[in-house]
Amino acid sequence: MPGPLLAASGRGLRAMGDGPLARAIRTKLDAALQPTHLQVLDESSRHGGPPGAETHFAVVVVSSCFAGLSPLQRHRLVHAALRAELAGPLHALAIVAKTPQQWENDPCVPPRPPCLGGSKQERRRDAAGQDGCSPRDQ
Repeated sequence: MPGPLLAASGRGLRAMGDGPLARAIRTKLDAALQPTHLQVLDESSRHGGPPGAETHFAVVVVSSCFAGLSPLQRHRLVHAALRAELAGPLHALAIVAKTPQQWENDPCVPPRPPCLGGSKQERRRDAAGQDGCSPRDQ
């Protein structure tokens, strides 16, 4: 079996998602949008998730289905295809949605901002002042 596909990013190479949720995302986007290019990146580890969490993903979808649609309309198509995943295990989804012509003219994916970190539990503790730092000190 071949190794995981790799995608370039500003921080080097990282494995594309190959867990069950990543496979479901890939299958559903393939069926709904017939993309000419599709990347599914599991970014859960960037957000403090345990190994195999599959909670945070980024997708790059290039499809002629996006022709004539605004970015919002394109995102809505992706969300519609992944409705069940977004209602359940998928916590966050970054989307780059381009037409084949746009991808041909500019095959770059803009970098995503870094995760600000912190779980809900950490935020509650910070808000209660249990960490010894005031918001201005951070």
